[in-house]
Amino acid sequence: MPGRVASSTSSSLWRWLLAACIAAAGIAHGQDVDPEASAIWQKVRADLFAAKPIAPGDGVVALEVPARAQDGAVVPLTIRALFPQSAERSIDKVWLIVDNNPSPIAAVFQFTRLSGRADIETRIRVDQYTFVRAIAATNDGSLYMASQYVKAAGGCSAPPGTDAAAAKANLGKMRLALDEAQPAGQPALARLMISHPNASGLAMDQSTRAYAPPHFVRSIEVRQGGELVLRADVDFTISENPSIRFYLLPADGATLEVTAVDNQDLVFTSHIGIRAATR
Repeated sequence: MPGRVASSTSSSLWRWLLAACIAAAGIAHGQDVDPEASAIWQKVRADLFAAKPIAPGDGVVALEVPARAQDGAVVPLTIRALFPQSAERSIDKVWLIVDNNPSPIAAVFQFTRLSGRADIETRIRVDQYTFVRAIAATNDGSLYMASQYVKAAGGCSAPPGTDAAAAKANLGKMRLALDEAQPAGQPALARLMISHPNASGLAMDQSTRAYAPPHFVRSIEVRQGGELVLRADVDFTISENPSIRFYLLPADGATLEVTAVDNQDLVFTSHIGIRAATR
């Protein structure tokens, strides 16, 4: 008799767990098909845009991010503008929102005509299953959104991938490069990497069982010949050793300058000379 009771109890528990898993899967599926169902998004939307309408991103902005990421601490992400920057029509700003991250507003990118294309490639942390969104504001004040549901977890609390001493020694060092092979008058791809822990403050040191304070890049500004190309206001959602790819219309003989500032007000700079294509 005791064996039967245990078996019955175990069977009931199994059925309950199975039902819970099915229900959870149903919720996740519902999130997949209804990006407006996120309560966090509704709050962020109200705070940032009030009641202003947001149209689908078709023909304006696209978001490329894996539906299931292998590593929540390093999730590749690309925001693509679907038309070139011009005086008649341009994307002036893009908000990157990760609904279920501790800090949902991951980045705000400001573009100018000198960018040529309002594209950004970077890597982000994803803390739990969530919608990721790119909301673009065009020069006429309209808003457009592209979104993707991403299955990844643990990115914001993951331990650093580099040794603390090495990270400190290389803090703020930059690699800046420009593709100079593009035809004259066409946007050229620039690559920037900043050596920085971009610590979220949520990762526990396994040896001390303490949490390191947050230490992350909070702004990146790119100028060509003193004129603004791109500004990014970012936080720890951007992965360790922040890396971004962006475009600009290169001016032959000009200097490309990058200034980054972190949340401890440390300032890091780098620059390169530009040899633009002439034909």
